[in-house]
Amino acid sequence: MPEIQLGVHTIRSHGARVARIHMHDWLILLLLVVIDAVLNIIEPFHRFVGDGMLTDLRYPLKDNTIPFWAVPIIAILLPLAVFLVYYIIRKDVYDFHHAVLGLLFSVLITAVITDAIKDGVGRPRPDFFWRCFPNGTGVFDKVTGDVQCTGDKGVIKEGHKSFPSGHTSWSFAGLVYLSWYLSGKVRVFDRSGHVAKLCLVLLPLLTAALIAVSRVDDYWHHWQDVFAGGLIGTTISSFCYLQFFPPPYDSDGWGPHAYFQMLAESRNGAQPPIIDDSQLAQSAELQNVSLYIPSQHDGDARGNSWDSSPMLDGGLSQNARMH
Repeated sequence: MPEIQLGVHTIRSHGARVARIHMHDWLILLLLVVIDAVLNIIEPFHRFVGDGMLTDLRYPLKDNTIPFWAVPIIAILLPLAVFLVYYIIRKDVYDFHHAVLGLLFSVLITAVITDAIKDGVGRPRPDFFWRCFPNGTGVFDKVTGDVQCTGDKGVIKEGHKSFPSGHTSWSFAGLVYLSWYLSGKVRVFDRSGHVAKLCLVLLPLLTAALIAVSRVDDYWHHWQDVFAGGLIGTTISSFCYLQFFPPPYDSDGWGPHAYFQMLAESRNGAQPPIIDDSQLAQSAELQNVSLYIPSQHDGDARGNSWDSSPMLDGGLSQNARMH
């Protein structure tokens, strides 16, 4: 379907109506925020760690190459900036609202799944030994042989949250969603052979991959943690994007489903389905008139020609008035 601009649909003119339609979605987003906050407060499962299991957990304790506060900037604010630029150019609140809503769902659902698995699995990080024993001297239970950590409780708590990688899942959730969005807007699958389009789409994926690699380089995660985080983020972001937009290879892949629904309603002259008793009575009267008209013109073929094809109620009303 060719791209059609049917008037201008701005935040001021149509934003309130679109937001009301999706009010329950925004409430669910708030619920996801609360759930994720609770998951970060509770204590994760403390898996048994014996002396012989610390061989692969003695990597040095380092700072994050990508700090935690930078992840929302990369995974959320960066895509939002792209959505805003496109909105300024096109003035389509349907595209802007659904892009933002889908992105937030992608990131927050991914965050809840990731943190829930972190708390349930309780896998030690590669630097767990130095988190548990900052002085380098191991202390173990005399009966069970489990570690008896002497370090800071907050640092130890983070040490039990290795699987899956939160940095990775968040980054893939936001940046894979951005890649989907750019794919539709630049029509990367239009078979025109413009490789520059493909490079533009792959750039967010490369950024997410480099963030994932940094988690292994910093010894905060095992490679399995990073792989699982990337898989979770990619899967959730893909589902969330396709909930609001057609696939990028589709002829309508450049716009959200809601935009084309609005176009169809506008072409058909559709109004919000609010029908009162007087309108129902008027519709019944028109139907009665249409039933009696053919019997008055039995010999006139032209008088019956309008009744040979199905019409919308608006067309039926016009024909009734003509007769």
